[in-house]
Amino acid sequence: MKIISLQSGSNGNCFYVETDTVRLLFDAGISARQAELRLAEHGRDIRTVDALLITHDHSDHAKSMGIFQRKFGMPVYITRRTLLAARRYLKLGTMDRVRIFSAGSSLHFGDVIVNSVPTPHDSAEGLAYVVEDHRHRVGILTDLGHAFDGLKEVLRSLDAVIIESNYDPSMLENGRYPLRLRKRISGPGGHLSNDDSAELIRETLAQDDNARLQWACLCHLSEDNNHPDVAVAAHHKKIGDRIPIFVARRDGAGPIMEV
Repeated sequence: MKIISLQSGSNGNCFYVETDTVRLLFDAGISARQAELRLAEHGRDIRTVDALLITHDHSDHAKSMGIFQRKFGMPVYITRRTLLAARRYLKLGTMDRVRIFSAGSSLHFGDVIVNSVPTPHDSAEGLAYVVEDHRHRVGILTDLGHAFDGLKEVLRSLDAVIIESNYDPSMLENGRYPLRLRKRISGPGGHLSNDDSAELIRETLAQDDNARLQWACLCHLSEDNNHPDVAVAAHHKKIGDRIPIFVARRDGAGPIMEV
Protein backbone atom coordinates (compact mmCIF):
# COMPACT_ATOMS: atom_id res chain seq x y z
CA MET A 1 0.00 0.00 0.00
CA LYS A 2 1.29 3.47 -0.91
CA ILE A 3 0.21 6.70 0.80
CA ILE A 4 0.87 10.32 -0.17
CA SER A 5 -0.09 13.38 1.85
CA LEU A 6 -0.94 16.04 -0.73
CA GLN A 7 -1.33 18.66 2.02
CA SER A 8 -2.39 18.79 5.65
CA GLY A 9 -3.26 21.65 7.96
CA SER A 10 -5.92 24.27 8.54
CA ASN A 11 -5.23 25.60 5.03
CA GLY A 12 -6.30 22.34 3.40
CA ASN A 13 -6.17 18.56 3.66
CA CYS A 14 -5.99 15.77 1.11
CA PHE A 15 -4.52 12.25 1.28
CA TYR A 16 -3.99 9.64 -1.43
CA VAL A 17 -3.99 5.90 -0.76
CA GLU A 18 -3.11 3.33 -3.42
CA THR A 19 -3.25 -0.46 -3.33
CA ASP A 20 -2.54 -2.93 -6.11
CA THR A 21 -6.07 -2.49 -7.41
CA VAL A 22 -7.66 0.64 -5.93
CA ARG A 23 -6.86 4.37 -5.71
CA LEU A 24 -8.61 6.57 -3.14
CA LEU A 25 -8.55 10.19 -2.03
CA PHE A 26 -9.47 11.29 1.46
CA ASP A 27 -10.74 14.88 1.80
CA ALA A 28 -10.78 17.72 -0.69
CA GLY A 29 -9.56 20.75 1.19
CA ILE A 30 -7.15 21.86 -1.55
CA SER A 31 -7.86 22.99 -5.08
CA ALA A 32 -8.43 20.49 -7.85
CA ARG A 33 -5.41 21.86 -9.71
CA GLN A 34 -3.17 21.46 -6.66
CA ALA A 35 -4.32 17.88 -6.18
CA GLU A 36 -3.83 17.04 -9.84
CA LEU A 37 -0.34 18.56 -10.06
CA ARG A 38 0.88 17.08 -6.79
CA LEU A 39 -0.21 13.59 -7.75
CA ALA A 40 1.38 14.07 -11.16
CA GLU A 41 4.68 14.87 -9.43
CA HIS A 42 4.57 11.28 -8.20
CA GLY A 43 3.51 9.86 -11.57
CA ARG A 44 -0.15 9.44 -10.64
CA ASP A 45 -3.15 10.53 -12.73
CA ILE A 46 -5.92 11.88 -10.54
CA ARG A 47 -8.48 10.79 -13.14
CA THR A 48 -7.76 7.17 -12.22
CA VAL A 49 -8.85 7.70 -8.60
CA ASP A 50 -11.77 5.40 -7.79
CA ALA A 51 -13.42 7.47 -5.06
CA LEU A 52 -13.19 10.53 -2.82
CA LEU A 53 -14.10 10.04 0.85
CA ILE A 54 -14.84 12.99 3.14
CA THR A 55 -14.00 12.96 6.86
CA HIS A 56 -16.19 15.90 7.90
CA ASP A 57 -17.78 19.14 6.75
CA HIS A 58 -15.14 21.74 7.72
CA SER A 59 -13.92 23.72 4.73
CA ASP A 60 -10.28 22.66 5.03
CA HIS A 61 -11.46 19.11 4.37
CA ALA A 62 -14.54 19.47 2.19
CA LYS A 63 -14.59 22.73 0.22
CA SER A 64 -13.46 21.35 -3.15
CA MET A 65 -15.38 18.07 -3.23
CA GLY A 66 -17.83 19.37 -5.84
CA ILE A 67 -15.04 20.47 -8.16
CA PHE A 68 -13.19 17.16 -7.70
CA GLN A 69 -16.35 15.26 -8.59
CA ARG A 70 -17.19 17.32 -11.69
CA LYS A 71 -13.66 17.75 -13.03
CA PHE A 72 -12.31 14.26 -12.42
CA GLY A 73 -15.51 12.19 -12.44
CA MET A 74 -14.85 10.46 -9.13
CA PRO A 75 -17.78 9.56 -6.87
CA VAL A 76 -17.92 11.26 -3.47
CA TYR A 77 -18.58 9.12 -0.40
CA ILE A 78 -20.01 11.11 2.47
CA THR A 79 -22.52 10.80 5.30
CA ARG A 80 -25.85 12.57 4.93
CA ARG A 81 -25.28 14.81 7.97
CA THR A 82 -21.88 15.87 6.67
CA LEU A 83 -23.24 16.65 3.21
CA LEU A 84 -26.15 18.68 4.58
CA ALA A 85 -23.84 20.64 6.88
CA ALA A 86 -21.33 21.30 4.12
CA ARG A 87 -24.02 22.55 1.75
CA ARG A 88 -25.10 25.13 4.31
CA TYR A 89 -21.87 27.11 4.11
CA LEU A 90 -19.75 25.77 1.24
CA LYS A 91 -20.35 26.40 -2.46
CA LEU A 92 -20.28 22.78 -3.59
CA GLY A 93 -22.26 23.14 -6.80
CA THR A 94 -23.91 20.23 -8.56
CA MET A 95 -22.63 16.74 -7.82
CA ASP A 96 -24.15 13.83 -9.73
CA ARG A 97 -22.09 11.02 -8.20
CA VAL A 98 -22.69 11.15 -4.45
CA ARG A 99 -22.70 7.98 -2.40
CA ILE A 100 -24.32 8.36 1.03
CA PHE A 101 -23.29 5.94 3.78
CA SER A 102 -23.78 5.66 7.53
CA ALA A 103 -21.08 6.62 10.02
CA GLY A 104 -19.42 3.52 11.42
CA SER A 105 -20.11 1.39 8.35
CA SER A 106 -17.60 -0.24 6.01
CA LEU A 107 -17.21 0.59 2.32
CA HIS A 108 -16.02 -1.89 -0.28
CA PHE A 109 -13.93 -0.98 -3.32
CA GLY A 110 -13.07 -4.24 -5.04
CA ASP A 111 -10.87 -6.17 -2.64
CA VAL A 112 -10.27 -3.09 -0.46
CA ILE A 113 -12.33 -2.33 2.64
CA VAL A 114 -12.55 1.14 4.16
CA ASN A 115 -13.88 1.19 7.70
CA SER A 116 -15.31 4.47 8.97
CA VAL A 117 -14.80 5.35 12.63
CA PRO A 118 -16.96 8.08 14.23
CA THR A 119 -15.02 10.78 16.07
CA PRO A 120 -16.06 13.44 18.63
CA HIS A 121 -14.57 16.33 16.61
CA ASP A 122 -16.78 19.43 16.63
CA SER A 123 -18.25 18.90 13.18
CA ALA A 124 -21.62 17.63 12.02
CA GLU A 125 -20.42 14.01 11.92
CA GLY A 126 -16.66 13.46 12.00
CA LEU A 127 -15.03 10.28 10.75
CA ALA A 128 -11.64 8.65 10.75
CA TYR A 129 -10.92 5.93 8.19
CA VAL A 130 -9.04 2.64 8.17
CA VAL A 131 -8.05 1.24 4.78
CA GLU A 132 -7.54 -2.52 4.57
CA ASP A 133 -6.30 -4.53 1.57
CA HIS A 134 -6.26 -7.91 3.36
CA ARG A 135 -2.51 -7.57 3.93
CA HIS A 136 -2.14 -4.20 5.65
CA ARG A 137 -4.25 -1.69 7.52
CA VAL A 138 -3.57 2.04 7.33
CA GLY A 139 -5.37 4.68 9.39
CA ILE A 140 -6.32 8.22 8.34
CA LEU A 141 -6.86 9.66 11.81
CA THR A 142 -7.28 13.42 11.65
CA ASP A 143 -9.48 15.92 13.53
CA LEU A 144 -10.20 13.44 16.29
CA GLY A 145 -11.43 15.69 19.10
CA HIS A 146 -9.73 13.69 21.84
CA ALA A 147 -8.46 10.17 22.53
CA PHE A 148 -11.95 8.73 22.53
CA ASP A 149 -12.96 5.23 23.60
CA GLY A 150 -11.92 2.70 21.00
CA LEU A 151 -9.14 4.81 19.46
CA LYS A 152 -6.38 2.81 21.13
CA GLU A 153 -7.86 -0.42 19.77
CA VAL A 154 -7.92 1.06 16.27
CA LEU A 155 -4.26 2.05 16.53
CA ARG A 156 -3.24 -1.40 17.72
CA SER A 157 -4.74 -2.88 14.56
CA LEU A 158 -2.74 -0.68 12.16
CA ASP A 159 0.44 -1.23 10.18
CA ALA A 160 0.84 2.53 9.56
CA VAL A 161 -1.00 5.67 10.58
CA ILE A 162 -1.53 9.26 9.55
CA ILE A 163 -2.46 10.88 12.86
CA GLU A 164 -3.11 14.45 13.85
CA SER A 165 -0.57 16.18 16.06
CA ASN A 166 -2.07 19.62 15.96
CA TYR A 167 -0.46 21.72 18.66
CA ASP A 168 2.25 22.05 21.26
CA PRO A 169 0.47 22.79 24.58
CA SER A 170 2.97 25.46 25.65
CA MET A 171 2.88 27.24 22.29
CA LEU A 172 -0.91 27.22 22.31
CA GLU A 173 -1.15 28.50 25.89
CA ASN A 174 1.34 31.31 25.32
CA GLY A 175 0.42 32.18 21.75
CA ARG A 176 -1.77 34.84 20.20
CA TYR A 177 -5.04 32.88 20.08
CA PRO A 178 -7.89 34.20 22.27
CA LEU A 179 -8.95 32.08 25.23
CA ARG A 180 -12.14 30.89 23.54
CA LEU A 181 -10.22 29.49 20.58
CA ARG A 182 -7.54 27.93 22.79
CA LYS A 183 -10.26 26.13 24.75
CA ARG A 184 -11.91 24.94 21.55
CA ILE A 185 -8.65 23.50 20.17
CA SER A 186 -7.62 21.75 23.38
CA GLY A 187 -11.15 20.75 24.36
CA PRO A 188 -12.92 17.41 23.79
CA GLY A 189 -14.16 18.42 20.34
CA GLY A 190 -10.92 19.98 19.12
CA HIS A 191 -7.61 18.39 18.21
CA LEU A 192 -4.92 16.10 19.58
CA SER A 193 -1.75 17.75 20.85
CA ASN A 194 1.77 16.48 20.16
CA ASP A 195 1.72 14.90 23.61
CA ASP A 196 -1.67 13.23 22.99
CA SER A 197 -0.51 11.71 19.72
CA ALA A 198 2.85 10.63 21.11
CA GLU A 199 1.24 8.95 24.11
CA LEU A 200 -1.19 7.04 21.90
CA ILE A 201 1.67 5.77 19.76
CA ARG A 202 3.75 4.93 22.84
CA GLU A 203 0.92 2.86 24.28
CA THR A 204 0.41 1.15 20.93
CA LEU A 205 4.06 0.13 20.69
CA ALA A 206 4.19 -0.87 24.35
CA GLN A 207 1.53 -3.56 23.98
CA ASP A 208 4.06 -6.18 22.97
CA ASP A 209 7.29 -6.64 21.06
CA ASN A 210 5.36 -7.59 17.95
CA ALA A 211 3.35 -4.37 17.59
CA ARG A 212 2.16 -3.99 14.00
CA LEU A 213 2.78 -0.26 13.66
CA GLN A 214 5.65 0.38 11.23
CA TRP A 215 5.55 4.18 10.95
CA ALA A 216 3.50 7.26 11.80
CA CYS A 217 2.94 10.43 9.80
CA LEU A 218 1.96 13.46 11.88
CA CYS A 219 -0.68 15.61 10.22
CA HIS A 220 -2.74 18.77 10.68
CA LEU A 221 0.07 20.67 12.45
CA SER A 222 -0.91 24.19 13.46
CA GLU A 223 1.00 26.95 11.74
CA ASP A 224 0.90 29.15 14.85
CA ASN A 225 1.02 26.64 17.69
CA ASN A 226 3.36 23.94 16.44
CA HIS A 227 6.44 23.23 14.35
CA PRO A 228 7.54 20.00 12.65
CA ASP A 229 10.70 19.81 14.74
CA VAL A 230 8.73 20.32 17.95
CA ALA A 231 6.17 17.67 17.00
CA VAL A 232 8.80 15.10 16.04
CA ALA A 233 10.80 15.79 19.22
CA ALA A 234 7.71 15.22 21.36
CA HIS A 235 7.24 11.82 19.73
CA HIS A 236 10.88 10.81 20.00
CA LYS A 237 10.77 11.74 23.69
CA LYS A 238 7.97 9.21 24.20
CA ILE A 239 8.97 6.41 21.83
CA GLY A 240 12.62 6.96 21.00
CA ASP A 241 13.55 5.62 17.56
CA ARG A 242 11.28 2.60 17.55
CA ILE A 243 9.50 3.64 14.35
CA PRO A 244 10.05 6.36 11.73
CA ILE A 245 8.08 9.57 12.29
CA PHE A 246 7.13 11.60 9.23
CA VAL A 247 5.40 14.98 9.06
CA ALA A 248 2.76 15.93 6.48
CA ARG A 249 3.52 19.28 4.86
CA ARG A 250 1.19 22.26 5.16
CA ASP A 251 2.17 23.60 1.73
CA GLY A 252 2.59 20.65 -0.60
CA ALA A 253 2.90 16.94 -1.19
CA GLY A 254 5.18 14.74 0.81
CA PRO A 255 7.03 11.62 -0.32
CA ILE A 256 5.45 8.28 -1.07
CA MET A 257 5.11 6.36 2.17
CA GLU A 258 4.77 2.60 1.84
CA VAL A 259 3.67 -0.32 3.95
